[in-house]
Formats: sequence, C-alpha cells, structure tokens
Amino acid sequence: MTQSNQPFSRIIGTGAYLPARVLSNADLEKMVDTTDEWIFTRTGIRERRIAAEQESTCDLAEHAAREAMANAGITAQDLDLILVATTTPDLVFPSTACLLQARLGNQGAPAFDIQAVCTGFVYALDVADKFIRTGAARRALVIGAETMSRIVDWQDRSTCVLFGDGAGAVVLEAGDAPGILSTHIHADGRYSDLLAVPAGISCNSARFKAGEAYLTMKGNPVFRMAVKTLGEIVDETLSANRMGRGDIDWLVPHQANIRIIQATADKLGMSMDKVVVTVDHHGNTSGASIPLALHSAVRDGRIRSGETVLMEAFGGGFTWGSVLLKWA
Repeated sequence: MTQSNQPFSRIIGTGAYLPARVLSNADLEKMVDTTDEWIFTRTGIRERRIAAEQESTCDLAEHAAREAMANAGITAQDLDLILVATTTPDLVFPSTACLLQARLGNQGAPAFDIQAVCTGFVYALDVADKFIRTGAARRALVIGAETMSRIVDWQDRSTCVLFGDGAGAVVLEAGDAPGILSTHIHADGRYSDLLAVPAGISCNSARFKAGEAYLTMKGNPVFRMAVKTLGEIVDETLSANRMGRGDIDWLVPHQANIRIIQATADKLGMSMDKVVVTVDHHGNTSGASIPLALHSAVRDGRIRSGETVLMEAFGGGFTWGSVLLKWA
C-alpha cells in the first residue's frame, strides 16, 4: 500500500466514567497535614474521584468504552483492536484489555494493555493509528483507565493530594480524510527513580505482597523535566506538520498540575480559554486524564469540526508524547 493510499484514523466517538465518591481538599485536610489553599495554589486541584472498594480498573474502562461505542454508533463486534492504557491493571494477567473484551462481547480482535503511565493514552493512540494506517484494523477502541488510589500512600501528603481514579475512551475509524495528523512518543529510562512505584513481581516483591507498592515522586525534578520535555514535544509536533503556534485551536493536555499546563500553553502562546482543564475536578488520573478531558470538551461543544487539537502528556519512565489531530 503506497503512502498516498493509506487511510487516516479519526475519532468517531468518545466516552468517560468517574467513580461516584468525591474526595475534596477539605476531606484531605482531615487525613493529612495539608490545606485546601495549599493544594489548590500548587496544583489547581479541588477534588478527585475515588473508586469504590469493589470497583476495578476494568469496571471503569467498561463504562467509558460502552459510552464511546454508543456515541460512535458501533457494537463490540465492529472492533478490530482493543487497547487499554493503564498503570493499575486488574490482574498481573490476563490483561485488562482481554478482561474488557470478554465483557463487551468481542471475539478475535487483538486486545492488550499499554503501560506508559501518564503518557499511556498517547502511546495507545500512536499504536492504534499505525494499525489503521497500515490496514491492519479498521476500527479500534482505545481506553485510558486508572485506579491510582490503590497505589497512593494516603499518609504521604506530597502525593496523595494529586491523584484520582477514572476512565476515558475513544473509538477510532479508518477514513480518507484526517483525522490524526501525527503522533510523537519518547522515553528516557535514566530518570526512572524520580517517579515510580518501587515494587513489583520480580523486584522488591515483598513490598508488593505486603500491599506496600506505593507511588513515590521527587516533585521538583519531575516538574522541571515535564516542563522541558513538553515544550520540546510542542516544537517537534509543530515542525513535523509545518505549523505555527497559532494553527492550534485547542490544547488537551495531561491533567497533572495546573502550573505544567500553563507552562505548555505559554509555549504555544495560547490563551487558557483554549486549553481544556479538568484537573480541578479529576486530579491526576494518569492515563485516563487526556480522554476524560477530551470527552468533556467534545460533549459540551467546545471542540468543533475542522478544528486542530493538540494532546500532550508526560509520565513516569520518563515517557512523553503528543498527538495532533483535525477534529472530524
């Protein structure tokens, strides 16, 4: 297949799900030594959602997936690929994607998880886009789903105020017109110790078995690296598409911290009115944050047909990446 005949992939449906329980900054004041003012000033977060004890990552993913498929007007049997971006899978194996596939009633399509932490959804879109462009799939379900509350140390005030649970999903379909214009993904494992859960199956397994597999973060170095790499990915994306900063209509960033979001908007010379911000209500939902934010802006009509949208994320690994698309 020649480049000129290759299809584009475009998003034809979005979905989202947030657990019912709201954990506000005022609630956290009763749990750790912190204040609403301290949290909001430094992060932009007012509240986050916490999965119920019986809710799993797959449960959250299923809700988001079903809404995305309904909005796309398709059934599970129409799917040729199922990807779940998650750092908090239900099980070691099978993958959350396979568990989800069974619930949705799809048989035969490849289904697998992608683990790139907060950049996971961007990585998953990159993979799905390549499946579609090469003709290996016509329709793909891509989900970011997380139960980050399960790996947060609720006694660590530097991290417990940041994270929440949720899921967002999109359906991609092959088409003749863009669609996704380009994807850009990177990683640098030299910085793995700055943001990690230092416990697992084949390393530090005692902590894992004891239920002490908690997220750790060195905040200032992570912040500096995030601002630097996200600035670079903006330049890379614009250059690859021969665009200027003014050509971007909407920024849909990973919802980690309002200061990082503002720094990226400044890099684009973009008013915050053109930046989709949900971090105040969701907190950092890792791989779920971009699809949650995208769904919010699509549902309320902010993002319109023909507009150019830039998604970008940075996460543990370190990983980072971007997706540039023309909204159909």
